[in-house]
Amino acid sequence: MDRRIELRHLRYFLALTEELHFGRAAHRLHIAQPALSQQIRQLETIVGVELFRRTSRSVRLTQAGAAFQPRARSLLDTLAADLDEAGRVGRGEAGRLDVAFITSATTIVGEHLREFSRRRPEVQVKLHDGFTTDVLTALERGTADVGIVRDAEQRDDIDLSLLASERFVAVVPTDHPAAEGDRVEARALAADPLILFPRSAGPKAFDTNTQPLRNAGIDVQVTQECSHWHTIVTFVAAGLGVTIAPYSVTAPLPPGARRLELDGPPTVSQIFMATRRGDDRPLVQAFTAASTAGGPARPLAPSRRPV
Repeated sequence: MDRRIELRHLRYFLALTEELHFGRAAHRLHIAQPALSQQIRQLETIVGVELFRRTSRSVRLTQAGAAFQPRARSLLDTLAADLDEAGRVGRGEAGRLDVAFITSATTIVGEHLREFSRRRPEVQVKLHDGFTTDVLTALERGTADVGIVRDAEQRDDIDLSLLASERFVAVVPTDHPAAEGDRVEARALAADPLILFPRSAGPKAFDTNTQPLRNAGIDVQVTQECSHWHTIVTFVAAGLGVTIAPYSVTAPLPPGARRLELDGPPTVSQIFMATRRGDDRPLVQAFTAASTAGGPARPLAPSRRPV
């Protein structure tokens, strides 16, 4: 005889423990009484002991049956919970989502996570910060499910959806000659040390960020390379140089630094939602839907004041 316990053995056993009557238990289970008796005997053979004491007038649990009853209930309850969780994961209602992002988009990431958590409170979100290049590579390798990137280059296996855009501004020390006004031409910064992230962090992001300088004919040379915008603007405040930054990372600035509008052709930075092409998993789709709930892409910075 096959000695494996099947789910029906547990269900039949529990029904009989509650009814303590083969006829009533069989009726409740919608099976014939002989079939129930056969299944209970099979279960007892598998366990190796009697679980019920039967007489012509009564059915009662043996000591072994009484010990097995809560364990059988626990097994079925655990299975039901596991099946329910699997279903919720499959529908994108639970599970784990790994989100990789650039630190300069922390504000917009926080907004989208708040909306997603409101919609999917049982989903565990794991955050990983890094450069745009790191985020895209994590998506390709499968170590991230969703990415938030800035001015990203196109990749064959990555889809980019525009979330927000903003202008670039200059950040200078408060004792810089240009800090006396509200605006500056990029060429006025040509002689200042430039503090910025390395080009390897994201070639397109770097080129977009330095476009105002190149438009002014400046040969871009980064004097101090830093990984985070907070560090960059802190070094500017310390008088170590100047930078060109997306508006959102300059609000607020540390004491000692000043934000100036850039004259000349405007250069726009764009923040994207990045996903693996063809990734139709419900959890990823749910995050994407929550992130676009606010409508079309929006500007992150206030309107530029006229000259």
